Amino acid sequence: MRAKTDYLNPENVVKHIDIKSFNSIPIIDAMGDTAFQARNLSRASQIANRMVADTGCSIFLTLGGSLISAGMKGAIVELMKNSMIDAIISTGANIVDQDFLEALGFFHYKGTQFVDDNELRELMIDRIYDTFIDEDDLRVCDMTIAEITNSLDPRPYSSREFIREMGRWLVLNEKGEGSIVRTAFEKSIPIFVPAFSDCSAGFGFVHHQYNAKGPTSSIDSAKDFLELTKIKIEANQTGILMLGGGVPKNFTQDVVVAAEVLGNDVPMHKYAIQITVADERDGGLSGSTLKEASSWGKVETTYEQMVFSEVTIAFPLLASYIYHKGEWKNRKERRFSDFLDLNS
Repeated sequence: MRAKTDYLNPENVVKHIDIKSFNSIPIIDAMGDTAFQARNLSRASQIANRMVADTGCSIFLTLGGSLISAGMKGAIVELMKNSMIDAIISTGANIVDQDFLEALGFFHYKGTQFVDDNELRELMIDRIYDTFIDEDDLRVCDMTIAEITNSLDPRPYSSREFIREMGRWLVLNEKGEGSIVRTAFEKSIPIFVPAFSDCSAGFGFVHHQYNAKGPTSSIDSAKDFLELTKIKIEANQTGILMLGGGVPKNFTQDVVVAAEVLGNDVPMHKYAIQITVADERDGGLSGSTLKEASSWGKVETTYEQMVFSEVTIAFPLLASYIYHKGEWKNRKERRFSDFLDLNS
Protein backbone atom coordinates (compact mmCIF):
# COMPACT_ATOMS: atom_id res chain seq x y z
CA MET A 1 0.00 0.00 0.00
CA ARG A 2 1.17 3.50 -0.81
CA ALA A 3 1.71 6.03 1.97
CA LYS A 4 -0.85 8.74 2.69
CA THR A 5 1.65 11.43 1.69
CA ASP A 6 1.89 9.85 -1.76
CA TYR A 7 -1.68 10.98 -2.34
CA LEU A 8 -1.73 14.15 -0.23
CA ASN A 9 1.37 15.92 -1.49
CA PRO A 10 1.74 19.51 -0.20
CA GLU A 11 3.25 20.45 -3.56
CA ASN A 12 0.15 19.19 -5.35
CA VAL A 13 -2.70 21.19 -3.80
CA VAL A 14 -5.64 22.61 -5.73
CA LYS A 15 -5.03 26.30 -6.51
CA HIS A 16 -7.86 28.77 -6.91
CA ILE A 17 -8.31 30.67 -10.14
CA ASP A 18 -7.50 34.39 -10.04
CA ILE A 19 -9.91 36.15 -12.40
CA LYS A 20 -7.83 39.33 -12.21
CA SER A 21 -4.87 37.57 -13.82
CA PHE A 22 -6.52 37.23 -17.24
CA ASN A 23 -9.03 39.25 -19.25
CA SER A 24 -11.71 37.09 -20.87
CA ILE A 25 -13.50 39.96 -22.63
CA PRO A 26 -11.95 39.26 -26.08
CA ILE A 27 -12.73 35.54 -26.06
CA ILE A 28 -16.24 36.00 -24.63
CA ASP A 29 -17.01 38.64 -27.26
CA ALA A 30 -15.61 36.35 -29.97
CA MET A 31 -17.82 33.51 -28.72
CA GLY A 32 -20.83 35.73 -29.41
CA ASP A 33 -20.22 35.20 -33.12
CA THR A 34 -19.99 31.41 -32.84
CA ALA A 35 -22.68 28.90 -31.87
CA PHE A 36 -23.94 26.37 -29.34
CA GLN A 37 -22.80 26.82 -25.73
CA ALA A 38 -20.05 29.29 -26.64
CA ARG A 39 -22.67 31.74 -27.88
CA ASN A 40 -24.84 30.99 -24.85
CA LEU A 41 -21.91 31.75 -22.53
CA SER A 42 -21.28 35.02 -24.36
CA ARG A 43 -24.91 36.08 -23.92
CA ALA A 44 -24.92 34.94 -20.29
CA SER A 45 -21.81 37.06 -19.63
CA GLN A 46 -23.46 40.09 -21.22
CA ILE A 47 -26.57 39.58 -19.09
CA ALA A 48 -24.41 39.18 -15.98
CA ASN A 49 -22.64 42.43 -16.81
CA ARG A 50 -25.99 44.18 -17.32
CA MET A 51 -27.09 42.82 -13.94
CA VAL A 52 -23.95 44.16 -12.25
CA ALA A 53 -24.43 47.54 -13.95
CA ASP A 54 -28.02 47.71 -12.63
CA THR A 55 -27.26 49.33 -9.27
CA GLY A 56 -30.89 48.96 -8.19
CA CYS A 57 -30.67 45.18 -8.50
CA SER A 58 -29.49 42.88 -5.70
CA ILE A 59 -27.61 39.79 -6.85
CA PHE A 60 -27.97 36.26 -5.47
CA LEU A 61 -25.30 33.61 -6.14
CA THR A 62 -26.27 29.95 -5.83
CA LEU A 63 -23.70 27.18 -5.48
CA GLY A 64 -24.49 23.56 -6.29
CA GLY A 65 -21.99 20.76 -6.80
CA SER A 66 -18.41 20.57 -5.57
CA LEU A 67 -16.99 23.97 -6.54
CA ILE A 68 -14.60 25.14 -3.84
CA SER A 69 -12.66 21.88 -3.94
CA ALA A 70 -12.35 22.48 -7.68
CA GLY A 71 -10.62 25.86 -7.41
CA MET A 72 -13.56 28.27 -7.75
CA LYS A 73 -13.16 30.02 -4.36
CA GLY A 74 -10.93 32.82 -5.64
CA ALA A 75 -13.39 33.83 -8.34
CA ILE A 76 -16.32 33.83 -5.91
CA VAL A 77 -14.47 35.83 -3.27
CA GLU A 78 -13.38 38.42 -5.86
CA LEU A 79 -17.01 38.98 -6.82
CA MET A 80 -17.93 39.27 -3.14
CA LYS A 81 -15.16 41.75 -2.37
CA ASN A 82 -16.29 43.99 -5.22
CA SER A 83 -19.99 43.99 -4.23
CA MET A 84 -21.10 41.86 -7.18
CA ILE A 85 -22.73 39.35 -4.81
CA ASP A 86 -25.28 40.40 -2.18
CA ALA A 87 -26.37 37.00 -0.87
CA ILE A 88 -25.21 33.39 -1.32
CA ILE A 89 -27.35 30.27 -1.26
CA SER A 90 -25.31 27.08 -1.27
CA THR A 91 -24.96 23.42 -0.52
CA GLY A 92 -23.35 22.73 2.83
CA ALA A 93 -20.36 20.98 1.29
CA ASN A 94 -19.16 24.11 -0.51
CA ILE A 95 -19.40 26.31 2.58
CA VAL A 96 -18.37 23.95 5.38
CA ASP A 97 -16.53 20.87 4.10
CA GLN A 98 -14.62 22.87 1.52
CA ASP A 99 -14.38 26.62 2.18
CA PHE A 100 -14.36 26.45 6.00
CA LEU A 101 -12.03 23.43 5.82
CA GLU A 102 -9.52 25.49 3.85
CA ALA A 103 -10.08 28.45 6.18
CA LEU A 104 -8.85 26.21 9.01
CA GLY A 105 -5.57 25.79 7.11
CA PHE A 106 -6.26 22.54 5.27
CA PHE A 107 -6.23 21.80 1.53
CA HIS A 108 -7.77 19.93 -1.33
CA TYR A 109 -5.26 17.94 -3.34
CA LYS A 110 -5.04 17.21 -7.04
CA GLY A 111 -5.59 13.50 -7.59
CA THR A 112 -7.13 11.17 -10.13
CA GLN A 113 -10.30 9.17 -10.57
CA PHE A 114 -8.17 6.23 -11.73
CA VAL A 115 -7.28 5.01 -8.27
CA ASP A 116 -8.00 2.19 -5.85
CA ASP A 117 -10.79 3.64 -3.70
CA ASN A 118 -10.45 0.78 -1.22
CA GLU A 119 -6.87 1.88 -0.59
CA LEU A 120 -8.03 5.48 -0.16
CA ARG A 121 -10.54 4.34 2.44
CA GLU A 122 -7.84 2.49 4.36
CA LEU A 123 -5.70 5.65 4.35
CA MET A 124 -8.59 7.90 5.45
CA ILE A 125 -8.59 9.83 2.18
CA ASP A 126 -11.87 11.01 0.64
CA ARG A 127 -12.19 11.47 -3.13
CA ILE A 128 -14.22 14.04 -5.04
CA TYR A 129 -13.78 12.86 -8.64
CA ASP A 130 -10.14 13.82 -9.27
CA THR A 131 -9.41 15.62 -5.98
CA PHE A 132 -8.55 14.24 -2.54
CA ILE A 133 -9.29 15.41 1.02
CA ASP A 134 -7.77 14.15 4.24
CA GLU A 135 -10.57 12.63 6.35
CA ASP A 136 -8.63 13.53 9.49
CA ASP A 137 -8.82 17.20 8.43
CA LEU A 138 -12.58 16.87 7.94
CA ARG A 139 -12.89 15.49 11.47
CA VAL A 140 -11.20 18.65 12.75
CA CYS A 141 -13.73 20.65 10.75
CA ASP A 142 -16.58 18.63 12.32
CA MET A 143 -15.32 19.27 15.83
CA THR A 144 -14.72 22.96 15.17
CA ILE A 145 -18.38 23.26 14.21
CA ALA A 146 -19.27 21.44 17.44
CA GLU A 147 -17.04 23.86 19.38
CA ILE A 148 -18.80 26.86 17.83
CA THR A 149 -22.21 25.32 18.50
CA ASN A 150 -21.33 24.65 22.13
CA SER A 151 -20.32 28.29 22.58
CA LEU A 152 -23.68 29.70 21.48
CA ASP A 153 -26.86 30.28 23.44
CA PRO A 154 -29.01 27.17 22.92
CA ARG A 155 -31.81 28.07 20.51
CA PRO A 156 -32.84 27.53 16.89
CA TYR A 157 -30.64 29.40 14.40
CA SER A 158 -31.05 30.06 10.73
CA SER A 159 -28.12 28.69 8.74
CA ARG A 160 -27.30 32.32 7.92
CA GLU A 161 -27.00 33.17 11.61
CA PHE A 162 -24.81 30.16 12.31
CA ILE A 163 -22.51 30.71 9.32
CA ARG A 164 -22.06 34.28 10.48
CA GLU A 165 -20.82 32.86 13.79
CA MET A 166 -18.40 30.68 11.82
CA GLY A 167 -17.07 33.83 10.18
CA ARG A 168 -16.79 35.56 13.56
CA TRP A 169 -14.84 32.55 14.90
CA LEU A 170 -12.39 32.81 11.99
CA VAL A 171 -11.79 36.51 12.65
CA LEU A 172 -11.33 36.00 16.40
CA ASN A 173 -8.91 33.14 15.76
CA GLU A 174 -7.10 35.01 12.95
CA LYS A 175 -7.84 32.32 10.38
CA GLY A 176 -9.39 32.07 6.95
CA GLU A 177 -8.45 35.35 5.31
CA GLY A 178 -9.71 35.18 1.73
CA SER A 179 -12.30 32.49 2.50
CA ILE A 180 -15.94 32.81 1.51
CA VAL A 181 -17.17 32.46 5.11
CA ARG A 182 -14.83 35.12 6.50
CA THR A 183 -15.38 37.53 3.58
CA ALA A 184 -19.14 37.17 4.03
CA PHE A 185 -18.79 38.01 7.72
CA GLU A 186 -16.63 41.04 7.03
CA LYS A 187 -18.93 42.39 4.30
CA SER A 188 -22.19 41.29 5.97
CA ILE A 189 -23.15 39.10 3.01
CA PRO A 190 -25.68 36.48 4.17
CA ILE A 191 -24.97 32.85 3.31
CA PHE A 192 -27.87 30.40 3.40
CA VAL A 193 -27.48 26.62 3.36
CA PRO A 194 -31.03 25.22 3.16
CA ALA A 195 -29.87 21.62 3.80
CA PHE A 196 -27.34 22.53 6.48
CA SER A 197 -27.15 19.13 8.19
CA ASP A 198 -26.16 17.49 4.90
CA CYS A 199 -22.47 18.36 5.35
CA SER A 200 -19.72 18.48 7.93
CA ALA A 201 -21.86 20.87 9.98
CA GLY A 202 -24.34 18.07 10.49
CA PHE A 203 -21.73 15.95 12.27
CA GLY A 204 -20.86 18.92 14.48
CA PHE A 205 -24.49 19.46 15.42
CA VAL A 206 -25.04 15.75 16.05
CA HIS A 207 -22.02 15.74 18.38
CA HIS A 208 -23.34 18.86 20.15
CA GLN A 209 -26.87 17.55 20.64
CA TYR A 210 -25.83 14.00 21.59
CA ASN A 211 -23.44 15.16 24.30
CA ALA A 212 -25.45 18.10 25.63
CA LYS A 213 -26.58 17.95 29.26
CA GLY A 214 -29.26 20.59 28.78
CA PRO A 215 -30.92 22.67 26.04
CA THR A 216 -29.32 22.45 22.60
CA SER A 217 -28.95 24.55 19.47
CA SER A 218 -30.52 23.57 16.18
CA ILE A 219 -31.00 24.85 12.62
CA ASP A 220 -34.39 26.30 11.67
CA SER A 221 -34.85 25.78 7.93
CA ALA A 222 -38.13 27.71 7.91
CA LYS A 223 -36.26 30.72 9.31
CA ASP A 224 -33.83 30.40 6.40
CA PHE A 225 -36.74 30.70 3.99
CA LEU A 226 -38.24 33.62 5.88
CA GLU A 227 -34.95 35.52 6.03
CA LEU A 228 -34.23 35.13 2.32
CA THR A 229 -37.81 36.17 1.59
CA LYS A 230 -37.30 39.28 3.72
CA ILE A 231 -34.26 40.12 1.61
CA LYS A 232 -36.34 39.76 -1.56
CA ILE A 233 -39.00 42.07 -0.15
CA GLU A 234 -36.41 44.63 0.94
CA ALA A 235 -34.42 44.43 -2.30
CA ASN A 236 -37.44 44.27 -4.63
CA GLN A 237 -35.37 44.00 -7.83
CA THR A 238 -33.17 40.89 -7.91
CA GLY A 239 -31.08 38.73 -10.19
CA ILE A 240 -29.60 35.25 -9.83
CA LEU A 241 -26.32 33.72 -10.97
CA MET A 242 -26.72 29.96 -10.53
CA LEU A 243 -23.71 27.63 -10.57
CA GLY A 244 -25.08 24.12 -10.80
CA GLY A 245 -28.61 23.40 -9.62
CA GLY A 246 -30.19 21.46 -6.78
CA VAL A 247 -31.75 22.87 -3.62
CA PRO A 248 -29.97 26.28 -3.75
CA LYS A 249 -31.46 26.97 -7.19
CA ASN A 250 -35.06 26.19 -6.24
CA PHE A 251 -34.81 27.77 -2.78
CA THR A 252 -33.73 31.07 -4.34
CA GLN A 253 -36.36 31.06 -7.05
CA ASP A 254 -39.09 30.23 -4.53
CA VAL A 255 -38.73 33.47 -2.54
CA VAL A 256 -40.73 35.35 -5.17
CA VAL A 257 -43.73 33.14 -4.47
CA ALA A 258 -43.07 33.26 -0.71
CA ALA A 259 -43.12 37.06 -0.75
CA GLU A 260 -46.46 36.98 -2.54
CA VAL A 261 -47.84 34.49 0.00
CA LEU A 262 -46.90 37.03 2.69
CA GLY A 263 -48.92 39.69 0.86
CA ASN A 264 -46.06 41.53 -0.85
CA ASP A 265 -46.26 42.42 -4.53
CA VAL A 266 -42.68 41.81 -5.65
CA PRO A 267 -41.34 41.35 -9.19
CA MET A 268 -39.97 38.09 -10.51
CA HIS A 269 -36.19 37.79 -10.60
CA LYS A 270 -35.26 40.26 -13.34
CA TYR A 271 -32.02 38.53 -14.37
CA ALA A 272 -31.29 34.81 -14.28
CA ILE A 273 -28.27 32.85 -15.49
CA GLN A 274 -27.62 29.17 -14.86
CA ILE A 275 -24.52 27.16 -15.72
CA THR A 276 -25.21 23.43 -15.51
CA VAL A 277 -24.63 20.09 -17.20
CA ALA A 278 -27.99 18.75 -16.03
CA ASP A 279 -30.56 17.81 -18.67
CA GLU A 280 -34.13 19.14 -18.60
CA ARG A 281 -35.65 16.06 -20.23
CA ASP A 282 -35.89 13.98 -17.05
CA GLY A 283 -38.03 16.62 -15.35
CA GLY A 284 -35.44 17.15 -12.63
CA LEU A 285 -34.95 20.51 -10.98
CA SER A 286 -31.24 20.98 -11.70
CA GLY A 287 -31.76 20.98 -15.46
CA SER A 288 -35.15 22.67 -15.61
CA THR A 289 -34.91 25.76 -17.78
CA LEU A 290 -35.38 29.30 -16.62
CA LYS A 291 -38.27 29.62 -19.05
CA GLU A 292 -39.95 26.80 -17.11
CA ALA A 293 -39.39 28.79 -13.91
CA SER A 294 -41.26 31.67 -15.52
CA SER A 295 -44.40 29.50 -15.65
CA TRP A 296 -44.20 29.39 -11.85
CA GLY A 297 -43.93 33.17 -11.62
CA LYS A 298 -40.31 33.11 -10.45
CA VAL A 299 -38.10 34.36 -13.29
CA GLU A 300 -38.63 36.93 -16.04
CA THR A 301 -37.54 35.77 -19.49
CA THR A 302 -36.16 39.02 -20.93
CA TYR A 303 -32.71 38.59 -19.41
CA GLU A 304 -32.31 34.88 -18.79
CA GLN A 305 -29.80 32.41 -20.17
CA MET A 306 -29.07 28.73 -19.68
CA VAL A 307 -25.47 27.64 -20.33
CA PHE A 308 -25.12 23.88 -20.62
CA SER A 309 -21.49 23.66 -19.59
CA GLU A 310 -19.42 22.35 -16.69
CA VAL A 311 -19.12 25.16 -14.15
CA THR A 312 -15.33 25.08 -13.74
CA ILE A 313 -14.95 25.84 -17.46
CA ALA A 314 -17.60 28.51 -17.94
CA PHE A 315 -17.76 30.36 -14.63
CA PRO A 316 -14.16 31.69 -14.53
CA LEU A 317 -14.62 33.12 -18.02
CA LEU A 318 -17.89 34.81 -17.06
CA ALA A 319 -16.47 36.09 -13.77
CA SER A 320 -13.37 37.52 -15.46
CA TYR A 321 -15.59 39.18 -18.05
CA ILE A 322 -17.71 41.09 -15.54
CA TYR A 323 -14.67 41.91 -13.41
CA HIS A 324 -12.73 43.46 -16.29
CA LYS A 325 -15.80 45.26 -17.63
CA GLY A 326 -15.67 47.26 -14.39
CA GLU A 327 -19.37 48.02 -13.93
CA TRP A 328 -19.01 46.86 -10.31
CA LYS A 329 -17.16 50.08 -9.47
CA ASN A 330 -20.55 51.83 -9.20
CA ARG A 331 -22.06 49.25 -6.84
CA LYS A 332 -22.53 49.67 -3.09
CA GLU A 333 -22.56 47.09 -0.33
CA ARG A 334 -26.06 45.91 0.60
CA ARG A 335 -25.02 44.37 3.97
CA PHE A 336 -28.17 42.26 4.11
CA SER A 337 -26.93 40.27 7.10
CA ASP A 338 -26.95 43.45 9.18
CA PHE A 339 -30.45 44.16 7.86
CA LEU A 340 -31.66 40.72 8.97
CA ASP A 341 -30.11 41.07 12.42
CA LEU A 342 -32.05 44.29 12.89
CA ASN A 343 -35.29 42.86 11.49
CA SER A 344 -35.34 39.33 12.87
